[in-house]
Amino acid sequence: MRLLKTGILAATFALSAGSALAQGIDDPTRAPYYDSFKGKRIAYVPVAMGFDLTEGWAAGLKEAFEPLGVTFDIRDPNWSTDAGAAAITSLITEKPDVIVVHNPDVQSYARLLKKAEEAGIYVVQVNMRSSYSTDAFIGADYVGMGQQIGERLVEKCSPANGGSGKVAITQGVLTAAASVYQMEGINNVLSQHPEIQLVSNQAADWDATKAKNIAATVIQQHPDLCAITGFWDVMDVGTAAAIKESGKNVYLLTQGGGNRMACDGLANGTYSEVVVYFVPGQARDMATMIKQMLQLKQPAGANKTTLFTPLTFLTKDNMTPASCWDLPTKN
Repeated sequence: MRLLKTGILAATFALSAGSALAQGIDDPTRAPYYDSFKGKRIAYVPVAMGFDLTEGWAAGLKEAFEPLGVTFDIRDPNWSTDAGAAAITSLITEKPDVIVVHNPDVQSYARLLKKAEEAGIYVVQVNMRSSYSTDAFIGADYVGMGQQIGERLVEKCSPANGGSGKVAITQGVLTAAASVYQMEGINNVLSQHPEIQLVSNQAADWDATKAKNIAATVIQQHPDLCAITGFWDVMDVGTAAAIKESGKNVYLLTQGGGNRMACDGLANGTYSEVVVYFVPGQARDMATMIKQMLQLKQPAGANKTTLFTPLTFLTKDNMTPASCWDLPTKN
């Protein structure tokens, strides 16, 4: 009799549970997830808007957060470090929940970023870090990238491989993280290869015209130049023009965020090789980090996280239709 009662109770429970499942069960994590973003504000301070990197990051962050009701505010300093510092100073007073910063160099914003965290604002740095580490950095490992580029220069230009051994470097801004950290990596490799002669190492300040003039002069002085490595594909449009005008066969190794222009440049011979840190992936990583911060609600500055972006060395031979991305069309 006891067994019969137990069986009846079990069957009744199974039926009631089955009925509940048939009607659906609310996910208990949904409401806390969406509530953590209500009324939040993210402020974005790039070096400037209007080019692939900064526009791509902005588009990715907007896509991730605006549907959640998060306000996304852009403060464009338009290449002025002073204007960028003023924007961050103003934001510290306004107290958004998160500031996303693209640093022009390693030092200019350091004290302000620390001050922002002390004010309780989460700070995320993208692709070019400051000397001050904040809650998160998402971007390329420029020392590691420099080492890989140095190895490619040795591979392409070593006299043992048929090259002249002569290479040139066109940096962006000398104090930018993309320059100082990358040079560390390149020097680590070239210091072990005396057969490689660095005949020019100059800064074009991210400017295509300056890059063109530098390349033209170096090629004129060294007609047997084997390769030029430049630190940004948009700037190196000028480098490519100088190489084309010279009629010389100079290998151009550049880098960038993987915008469609990079693949087009490989296809038409503007670039020989492009190192890509994929901008949409960086935007997604930033969004993920920010979502975690806003849900965990730990004090700003309590944790320091680095997410290095995977790098892809693209050539005309190994790129695919999915290797590059297109900027969203603005409405």
